[in-house]
Amino acid sequence: MERLIKPPTSKNPPTQFTGDVWVDGIARPQDDGQRASAAKVRFSPGARTNWHSHALGQTLYVTEGVGLVQNRGGEILEIRPGDSIYTLPGEEHWHGATPDDFMEHLAVMDIPDDPSTATTWLEPVTDEQYHRP
Repeated sequence: MERLIKPPTSKNPPTQFTGDVWVDGIARPQDDGQRASAAKVRFSPGARTNWHSHALGQTLYVTEGVGLVQNRGGEILEIRPGDSIYTLPGEEHWHGATPDDFMEHLAVMDIPDDPSTATTWLEPVTDEQYHRP
């Protein structure tokens, strides 16, 4: 039996993000063992995640706008529509919009047996880190 899954759009908490970010859920784990999670995430200009990691990794697919992504210790990469970025399990990273552009991406990941361990949220990305050339 098919089930309609449409949670409302939610604004993400400021404890995990800088700026305004909205999330529309697409898929979430089900009782039958399906573990996929997917969401459409929209960032206003300058908005970004805190540093964080995912227990089982994450794929981002940019659908609109221009964004930035960085792994801890790595270069800041510009991402555009059609770009896919895969972050390895446990790899600390952040992503968000550029200072002048909105950015929207699809975020896809598997959720572990203990959903509370799916994402580990860390400290905010400082303005100095975000604006680093």
